[in-house]
Amino acid sequence: MSSKELQVNYETTNTYSTLNTLNADTEQVWIACHGIAYLSRYFIKYFEVLDSDKNFVIAPQAPAKYYQTRAFKYVGASWLTRENKAIEIENVLNYLDAVYEKEKLHHKKVILLGYSQGVSMVMRWLQKRGIKCERLILHSGSIPDEFTAEDFVNNVKTKTHLVYGNKDQYIHSEKLQKQIDMAHKLFPDDLEIHEFNGKHEVSEEVLKEIEMSL
Repeated sequence: MSSKELQVNYETTNTYSTLNTLNADTEQVWIACHGIAYLSRYFIKYFEVLDSDKNFVIAPQAPAKYYQTRAFKYVGASWLTRENKAIEIENVLNYLDAVYEKEKLHHKKVILLGYSQGVSMVMRWLQKRGIKCERLILHSGSIPDEFTAEDFVNNVKTKTHLVYGNKDQYIHSEKLQKQIDMAHKLFPDDLEIHEFNGKHEVSEEVLKEIEMSL
């Protein structure tokens, strides 16, 4: 006897969180993909430091949820793992497409942010779907090795921000230098690097700093 692994297509439903109101006074829309172990409704609270009249924030929800401890109390989520990676990436991209369409963002000024594991997802979405964004913020995460400079030639007008904490327990000096070198290679025309005093955490101070430059 032998086993097989097959595929099936089906429709699924997922949530996402928003902050503030999208109206005629909104100046920019932030799409912020959280890191591993977050839920979007908690992650979005970091963006309360932004001007609520000018900024509308969308925090998509990673689909793979799990209990973080054996106490089965706290729930976290992950965007994907190496298992069936190509399929999972396409599933997440389809979900992000659906959020983008539902919020009618085609003609909006979009700020695209990825934090930690979310960095890989926003970069893949940007590259594979050609999403237009005013700013790209890569916060405390790893740039996938698969990319080349040619993948982002259509984003020459996008200002990119690389953000990291100087005490980040997951980013040693060699890895950090590799990320900086890759960022310069992929976005040679307009890259800004932000180092903040902190660990592997969202820097509200840097968010405000970037907002002030918009």
